[in-house]
Amino acid sequence: MEHHKHVAILVGGGPAPGINSVISAATIRSSLEGIDVVGIRDGFEWLMKGDIEHVTPLTIDAVSRIHFRGGSYIGISRANPTRNPEHLENTVISLLRLNVSRLITIGGDDTAFSALKLAEKSEGRIHVVHVPKTIDNDLGLPSYVDTFGFQTARHYGVDIVKNLMVDARTTSRWYFVITMGRKAGHLALGIGKAAGATLTLIPEEFSKPIRLKTIVDTLVGAIIKRMSYGRRDGVAIIAEGVVLDVHPEDLQELHEVERDEHDHLRIAEVNLGEIIKTQVAARLREFGLKSTMVAKNIGYELRCADPIPLDMEYTRDLGYLAAKYLLSGGSNAMISVQGGHFVPIPFGEMLDAETGKTRVRLVDVRSERYAIARRYMIRLRRDDFEDPHELAKFAATARMSLQEFRSEFQGLIASEPPPLEIPGNG
Repeated sequence: MEHHKHVAILVGGGPAPGINSVISAATIRSSLEGIDVVGIRDGFEWLMKGDIEHVTPLTIDAVSRIHFRGGSYIGISRANPTRNPEHLENTVISLLRLNVSRLITIGGDDTAFSALKLAEKSEGRIHVVHVPKTIDNDLGLPSYVDTFGFQTARHYGVDIVKNLMVDARTTSRWYFVITMGRKAGHLALGIGKAAGATLTLIPEEFSKPIRLKTIVDTLVGAIIKRMSYGRRDGVAIIAEGVVLDVHPEDLQELHEVERDEHDHLRIAEVNLGEIIKTQVAARLREFGLKSTMVAKNIGYELRCADPIPLDMEYTRDLGYLAAKYLLSGGSNAMISVQGGHFVPIPFGEMLDAETGKTRVRLVDVRSERYAIARRYMIRLRRDDFEDPHELAKFAATARMSLQEFRSEFQGLIASEPPPLEIPGNG
């Protein structure tokens, strides 16, 4: 009978603040309607192997207060059943053996794609909905709708950067802060803009493939400009995704890059901060300049933080709606709240037509939001090269002539967004 069928909850990908709020709200809503709920431990890891022993019964008493805390009450993993047809088949069979007829997945783009494929494979035997989670904020939602966890990660990231900015000023040093965000620069830009960091670099601003020299010279130009104003300190926020688009040839000669047994670069394990620090120091030496620099990675400190009230409320809404939609017969959709209203996004609309994968939302570098962020950054700009007095200061700091400085750095402004123009009422 229908009331004997279970709702299952599963978390995939990396941690994000608010996971437990979704689990709690969905469990409470389902339990109040007389439906048993089970938590699938460690994402798809065990189900795709045909192992159904790693489950946790979820009750109101067990989950009623977990929404305050970060992490995942039922664990998490990056196991992906879509890479092997046998694993996908095992996952469907495992859920049916657990008497699961409804599944809530919580995760980012990979988990969303797995949810879609699982729904297709089950052929209606299992209703599936997905709750979008990632601190990267890069799932294909409307531009004004954040993925949960992003605002909490940004909040704590700003707190860290704020302290680094004080340390940088106190000790006259530069910090290169690498943030998570392998595909998009939302988190880096969100932290950098809110904190008032010296500058922020995101992959979306550069032409592809990115040349390592362009990244290095952008930072060197900022350091020189800052020095010309009498400041030897600064904090640059750099999205980790920048390195994924660097031309492979630019990394071949670097000793800091790890290689596998076939001498291929381990791009995923590149220590971006240390590479940039070494390269920037070498470039500054060409101009007879020196700066104390520190590379700092932040990301793991943010993923399991306790959610701020905004994410706590948001994720409780998402968990409630996920359960309510499933129990009302809904399926094959990503759960979203847009302008305070529930909007299910059909799985088919999540896909990128070209790649066949889940669509990734990038930072819109043509937006006013990004244009304003650029205006507050200390970096070489188009109008610097149009002002001979400013340019003379920078050239003198770098111990170069005006023409030499132009030759070295003017190419950086090619990708600068156009001037920000706000129309008036006249």
